[in-house]
Amino acid sequence: MQDRSRSYAALLGLAAAYCLASLVHFVHNAEFLAQYPNLPAWLSRPRVYGAWLLVTAVGVTGVAAARSRFVLTGLVLVAVYAALGFDGLGHYALAPVSAHTLAMNLTIGFEVLAASVLLVFTLRQVFLAGRHLAGRGAARSAR
Repeated sequence: MQDRSRSYAALLGLAAAYCLASLVHFVHNAEFLAQYPNLPAWLSRPRVYGAWLLVTAVGVTGVAAARSRFVLTGLVLVAVYAALGFDGLGHYALAPVSAHTLAMNLTIGFEVLAASVLLVFTLRQVFLAGRHLAGRGAARSAR
């Protein structure tokens, strides 16, 4: 049980770090929208904040489910949440790194790095949870 508590604490810490990195990037996007190169005209400050809220809701739901009896479902949702952090790299599909300011590149990089760490950790936890569930199923069959 202590291992599960420690794993959950690590998941919570990494999710919080990614949430902060994501918030920093989205706030920078929203507040400096006009300076970001080649963004679509339909994108607006409220839409950027709304997108952050939707993405974050996936993570919050996943972390909450991982703490409950829906561990595997929660971990999959957290993995999806982390994978959404790579969307910031889409800025570079619109314009090269050199067209972005240092602050833009740093907020994008911070978000992608935090998302990467969370994703790797979460996928490892999914693998371990899957093995645990498979072991429990095999033990039940042997009875």
